[in-house]
Amino acid sequence: MQRTKQDCKTFMAITKHRDQRVGVFIDTQNLYHSAKNLYNDARVNFGNILEDAVADRKLIRAMAYVISTKTGEEQAFFGALEKIGIETRSKELQEFWGGAKKGDWDVGLAVDAITLAPKLDAVIIISGDGDFEPLVEYLQINMGTQVEVIAFGKSASSKLREVANDFFDLSEDPGRYLMGYREKRTPRGEHGSKGKTRKAISL
Repeated sequence: MQRTKQDCKTFMAITKHRDQRVGVFIDTQNLYHSAKNLYNDARVNFGNILEDAVADRKLIRAMAYVISTKTGEEQAFFGALEKIGIETRSKELQEFWGGAKKGDWDVGLAVDAITLAPKLDAVIIISGDGDFEPLVEYLQINMGTQVEVIAFGKSASSKLREVANDFFDLSEDPGRYLMGYREKRTPRGEHGSKGKTRKAISL
């Protein structure tokens, strides 16, 4: 009997334990633009995000999907990601007649997540892009995989948040997940983290 979306949400309560095998799939462009638009051009701290995403579980693969430019100025960033255990997959920015540009990894990220899912207990998608909603549902219903989503809640798709087994909102502690972060207005409450800090890698 085929399971429905509601059945999936009912049967798959969120679980996290040390023996859990996890794969992390990072939509770099989505994080970059969210941070830029929400937090005065602050840069994303990928090291801290990866650390809290894995949460002491068994990391099988961590992959960041990036768009490269003709200047190659992002090569240092790619190397820094690899040093903290994040593989990079890169494609060139496509430029069309008339000045239009296109660069996204939605299909590539989805294919990798589905391909690796049989070896994983949890898939972690770091993106707020609502286009990944069908991917989340496919992994849950057809592959029985727990799917966690991490993004800046202020810009994340509400539908994506709803279908995920767990949503981690980076906006709740911008001081930990952003470098160069500044409050736009008078601070409310305390920000930042007193926990350990992984090597800072930003874009």
